[in-house]
Amino acid sequence: MEFDPLLLSRIQFAFTMAFHILFPAFTIGLASWLVMLEAIWLITGREMYHHLYKFWMKIFAVSFGMGVVSGIVMSFQFGTNWSRFSETTGNIIGPLLNYEVLTAFFLEASFLGIMLFGSERVGKKFHFFATCMVALGVLISTFWIISANSWMQTPAGYEIRDGIFYPANWWEIVFNPSFPYRLAHMVLAAYLTTCFVIGGISAGYLLQQRFVPQARFMLIMTVVFAAIVAPSQLFSGDLHGLNVRDYQPAKLAAMEAHWETRTGAPLILFALPDAEQETNHLEIAVPKLGSLILTHGWDGEVLGLKTFPRDERPPVAIVFWSFRIMVGIGMIMLFVGFYGVYLWWRGELFHKPWFLKLCRLMTPAGFIAVLAGWGTAEVGRQPYVVYGLMRTSEASTVVAGSSVFTSLVTFFLVYTVVFSAGIYYILRLIQNGPDTVAIPTTAKQIKQFKRLLSLPDDAESRQ
Repeated sequence: MEFDPLLLSRIQFAFTMAFHILFPAFTIGLASWLVMLEAIWLITGREMYHHLYKFWMKIFAVSFGMGVVSGIVMSFQFGTNWSRFSETTGNIIGPLLNYEVLTAFFLEASFLGIMLFGSERVGKKFHFFATCMVALGVLISTFWIISANSWMQTPAGYEIRDGIFYPANWWEIVFNPSFPYRLAHMVLAAYLTTCFVIGGISAGYLLQQRFVPQARFMLIMTVVFAAIVAPSQLFSGDLHGLNVRDYQPAKLAAMEAHWETRTGAPLILFALPDAEQETNHLEIAVPKLGSLILTHGWDGEVLGLKTFPRDERPPVAIVFWSFRIMVGIGMIMLFVGFYGVYLWWRGELFHKPWFLKLCRLMTPAGFIAVLAGWGTAEVGRQPYVVYGLMRTSEASTVVAGSSVFTSLVTFFLVYTVVFSAGIYYILRLIQNGPDTVAIPTTAKQIKQFKRLLSLPDDAESRQ
């Protein structure tokens, strides 16, 4: 039986990458959520926030550990499956990844132990400082990873000698043309991912009438945060799309499934792209709206895929549908945020079962959107691994297909066991829930407590 080593190497990297990205996408936002919870606890002195902090810290610890483990596996593949890529671009990609270790990993390693195990051993303020440093380290790690990946999307600041990339300007390499837009888009996506996990869990507690005070607080924070960040993400995505138009026009044409270059291009809502016949089947489109979005003008010109040779076009159907999944989820997030704030303003947020069920259904939405967005970016870059300069077929290691197949199957089995156990443990933590909170005793405390959470007079403050 013949195995294609290039195809299998791409599947293996995509498989491990899909697992890995889920955990950083969650922990980036979760670290900042922990900072906020501990800050509120220090300001108010209310134990409910401290109990919530400890609850989410356990989930953060497991997620962070699984993210580190899956990331290590990915790094080895640069040598085992993509050695020609490492040899050719190592002078640029290598230092960028090393900067992540020197800045982010050292910072996280220095303070993570204090954050997880030092609450009874150090002062409250220093423990809060440690939590802040871990959150900062996670963001710095995101900075360097996105910088390296963005350089592969929009290479800059390099020179090529004897087929090898060498740095010519590190400022241009780090802050390459797509980096600011991709960094903002990824960080906001991570925050929204965490936001809707928190909202989904809190909605589930409310539907079960468990941990009601904690759940109401978390749901309020979810809808307010989503109402602020979801529109910001749409704005960020628009800027990112304009950058793609300027630097990766073939990717943009695939995202929109435009085959012909035209002015006043429509926005295609639904279609079945056919790469062989260079057309769309069952197309549903809104006239001229595509040009308005992509060029900010009704009659702006939008390049079509036929502008590019067939061997330089990305797989259209994958890019087209992954992009629409991402955008569709983003629009639902926007609705949940805005409508949730409206319900809170009317005092009905906790009394609409259908809305609580929607929030619970949205628990994995951020993860799906991140995977869809990452698929749009990475598949849309094909057939290049360094856009316009190095093809993916030129980057792989010359290795037997059977070896890659064996390692792929091994990864699948190990990941299934290890990560199933980790995810099961997280689900058990969620099922157990945060510690219960003592009932406020004074009339003033009870009044403030009910006003904050919109509790009826006979509501229980425990479970």
